Amino acid sequence: MAAQDSLSVHPSNAKNYPDLLPKYRDFIAETFAEPDQIRISARFKNARLFTRWFDNVSGGKYIVVVMISETFPVKRHWIITAYIARKLVGGETENK
Repeated sequence: MAAQDSLSVHPSNAKNYPDLLPKYRDFIAETFAEPDQIRISARFKNARLFTRWFDNVSGGKYIVVVMISETFPVKRHWIITAYIARKLVGGETENK
Protein backbone atom coordinates (compact mmCIF):
# COMPACT_ATOMS: atom_id res chain seq x y z
CA MET A 1 0.00 0.00 0.00
CA ALA A 2 1.40 3.41 -0.94
CA ALA A 3 1.78 6.08 1.72
CA GLN A 4 -0.74 8.21 -0.14
CA ASP A 5 -3.31 5.44 0.26
CA SER A 6 -2.66 5.02 3.97
CA LEU A 7 -2.54 8.67 5.09
CA SER A 8 -5.79 9.60 6.73
CA VAL A 9 -6.58 12.97 8.18
CA HIS A 10 -9.46 13.41 10.56
CA PRO A 11 -11.78 16.12 9.16
CA SER A 12 -11.53 18.16 12.37
CA ASN A 13 -7.74 18.39 11.93
CA ALA A 14 -7.99 19.69 8.37
CA LYS A 15 -9.33 23.04 9.59
CA ASN A 16 -6.18 23.50 11.70
CA TYR A 17 -3.94 23.35 8.61
CA PRO A 18 -5.66 25.47 5.95
CA ASP A 19 -2.38 26.14 4.10
CA LEU A 20 -1.80 22.36 3.71
CA LEU A 21 -5.15 20.61 3.64
CA PRO A 22 -6.81 19.43 1.57
CA LYS A 23 -4.70 20.86 -1.29
CA TYR A 24 -1.34 19.30 -0.31
CA ARG A 25 -2.51 16.10 1.41
CA ASP A 26 -0.71 13.88 -1.12
CA PHE A 27 2.47 15.95 -0.77
CA ILE A 28 2.47 15.25 2.98
CA ALA A 29 2.28 11.52 2.25
CA GLU A 30 5.08 11.78 -0.35
CA THR A 31 7.28 13.70 2.09
CA PHE A 32 6.87 11.05 4.74
CA ALA A 33 7.30 8.13 2.32
CA GLU A 34 10.26 9.54 0.32
CA PRO A 35 11.89 12.47 2.14
CA ASP A 36 14.79 14.43 0.68
CA GLN A 37 16.18 14.65 4.19
CA ILE A 38 15.43 13.51 7.73
CA ARG A 39 16.52 15.77 10.57
CA ILE A 40 16.64 15.19 14.32
CA SER A 41 14.71 17.93 16.07
CA ALA A 42 16.85 20.45 17.96
CA ARG A 43 14.10 20.67 20.60
CA PHE A 44 13.08 17.04 21.02
CA LYS A 45 15.56 14.20 20.46
CA ASN A 46 12.70 11.74 19.90
CA ALA A 47 11.30 13.84 17.04
CA ARG A 48 12.25 13.51 13.38
CA LEU A 49 11.54 16.09 10.69
CA PHE A 50 10.91 14.52 7.29
CA THR A 51 11.49 17.17 4.63
CA ARG A 52 10.97 17.37 0.90
CA TRP A 53 11.18 20.23 -1.60
CA PHE A 54 8.32 20.79 -4.02
CA ASP A 55 8.55 23.31 -6.86
CA ASN A 56 4.76 23.42 -7.07
CA VAL A 57 4.02 24.21 -3.42
CA SER A 58 3.51 27.95 -3.01
CA GLY A 59 6.03 28.77 -5.74
CA GLY A 60 8.70 26.42 -4.36
CA LYS A 61 8.76 25.38 -0.70
CA TYR A 62 9.53 22.51 1.64
CA ILE A 63 6.91 20.39 3.28
CA VAL A 64 8.00 19.25 6.72
CA VAL A 65 6.34 16.34 8.51
CA VAL A 66 7.19 15.92 12.21
CA MET A 67 7.09 12.45 13.74
CA ILE A 68 7.80 11.56 17.36
CA SER A 69 8.84 8.10 18.47
CA GLU A 70 8.46 6.25 21.72
CA THR A 71 10.35 3.06 22.49
CA PHE A 72 9.08 2.18 25.96
CA PRO A 73 6.94 0.35 26.89
CA VAL A 74 6.02 -0.26 23.25
CA LYS A 75 7.65 1.09 20.09
CA ARG A 76 5.23 3.64 18.60
CA HIS A 77 5.40 6.59 16.21
CA TRP A 78 3.07 9.56 15.72
CA ILE A 79 2.92 12.29 13.12
CA ILE A 80 2.30 15.32 15.29
CA THR A 81 2.29 18.13 12.74
CA ALA A 82 3.17 19.18 9.21
CA TYR A 83 3.94 22.57 7.75
CA ILE A 84 5.27 24.49 4.75
CA ALA A 85 8.71 26.14 5.06
CA ARG A 86 10.81 28.45 2.89
CA LYS A 87 14.05 27.10 4.35
CA LEU A 88 15.14 24.46 6.83
CA VAL A 89 16.54 25.59 10.15
CA GLY A 90 17.77 23.75 13.21
CA GLY A 91 18.18 20.09 13.83
CA GLU A 92 20.90 17.68 12.83
CA THR A 93 20.73 15.76 9.56
CA GLU A 94 20.19 12.04 10.00
CA ASN A 95 21.10 9.45 7.37
CA LYS A 96 18.06 8.01 5.58
